[in-house]
Amino acid sequence: MNLLEILKALILGIVEGITEWLPISSTGHLILVDEFLHLDESDNFKSMFDVVIQLGAIMAVVVIFWHKLWPFGKKDNKAPLNNSPFGKMVKTDIFVMWFKVLVACIPAAVIGVTIDDWIDEHFYNPWVVSIALIVFGAAFIIVENWNKNKKPKINEMDQLTYKAALIIGVFQLIAALFPGTSRSGATIVGALLIGISRTVAAEFTFYLAVPVMFGASLLKLIKYDDGFTGNQIAILATGMIVAFAVSIFVIKFLMDYIKKHDFKVFGWYRIVLGALVLIYFAVKK
Repeated sequence: MNLLEILKALILGIVEGITEWLPISSTGHLILVDEFLHLDESDNFKSMFDVVIQLGAIMAVVVIFWHKLWPFGKKDNKAPLNNSPFGKMVKTDIFVMWFKVLVACIPAAVIGVTIDDWIDEHFYNPWVVSIALIVFGAAFIIVENWNKNKKPKINEMDQLTYKAALIIGVFQLIAALFPGTSRSGATIVGALLIGISRTVAAEFTFYLAVPVMFGASLLKLIKYDDGFTGNQIAILATGMIVAFAVSIFVIKFLMDYIKKHDFKVFGWYRIVLGALVLIYFAVKK
């Protein structure tokens, strides 16, 4: 086992855990970190690692929001299916929420699966990532200024309509097409534009991540046909475990933060980071 590569995976797991949930683009950060902390593995493995490491982050969402994600159980069942023993176990409000998540997944699933390899080949580079960082950073600032003093139309998850879910899904498609946009960043911007509160926007983004990131990770694993060495398994496991642990703290931090603050600070951060990435790779070239 190569301890240096395990240490690199640990650091990458920390980066993933922080940047996956904050709307600042995990892809952009992983590309930048890779310049200075290069995994000594094949490009094929690193491409797969950058996606599959997200499985650890997903599990943090499942653990934190389990009571809002698991659609079975009598405890705190606000909307049982019926009065039968089985019906009392079914939480229809959570099932409805999952149907809305699936609706939001449709655009990215249809487009993402069909042109996934083409996107990696043409758009997975520092130039596209840095431009996406800057453009959506500016979008956060503009949307927050536009929303200033406006009251959200949707303040509870059960107020979210299927139409709103589909619109959020279209914004998620932008993130699927342009690495560096940030999946959470794109969906939150879309949600804010249509009058959804920051808290509901962030929470729905977390829920949406479960099938989207699981599907993306599964797709990468299926396409990865090089086989795994013992060291590669250790690298992947380390990254996922660390991403899970860090994500627990970051998700809780973000949910507390947005109760009192807007997203503009993340917008400015994205603009500065995008400019630094552009300058770095322009000078390097």
